[in-house]
Amino acid sequence: MRGVNKVVLIGNLGREPDLQHLEGNIAVAKFPLATTETYKDKTGTLVSQTEWHTVVLWRGLAELAQKYLHKGSLVYIEGRIRTRNWEDKDKNKRFSTEIVADNMVMLDKRKEHSDMPGAESPLQDAAIVPDMNFDNGGIVSNIAKDDLPF
Repeated sequence: MRGVNKVVLIGNLGREPDLQHLEGNIAVAKFPLATTETYKDKTGTLVSQTEWHTVVLWRGLAELAQKYLHKGSLVYIEGRIRTRNWEDKDKNKRFSTEIVADNMVMLDKRKEHSDMPGAESPLQDAAIVPDMNFDNGGIVSNIAKDDLPF
């Protein structure tokens, strides 16, 4: 049986994407992504737990990230986990676990550059999260946060 290596994250960028071009002008971007889980402990106290992930984007996704994402941007990332191993200059074994993204959806409200007063963004003011229903031809559709049952 084949294994599954799939990661789905919704979080905020910890800093601006770092874009580099490798040999052959191949774009690669990296940025830290914070995901926060909030729950109540046994005493009813609200507890927030933040995890940091290193996200790697290649080619066109890297260019899009560099152009449109900024520190604090809310994004949906879909990809796979990769762990790299190497030896540093002091011969110590080092490793890095990264999320290699295959899909990215920008979830921030779009800023319209319109001269018309009162022009509204096509996105709602509510936070947008992906609907995990892939029945529409493999495209992830978005629904408003208020429509979620939890």
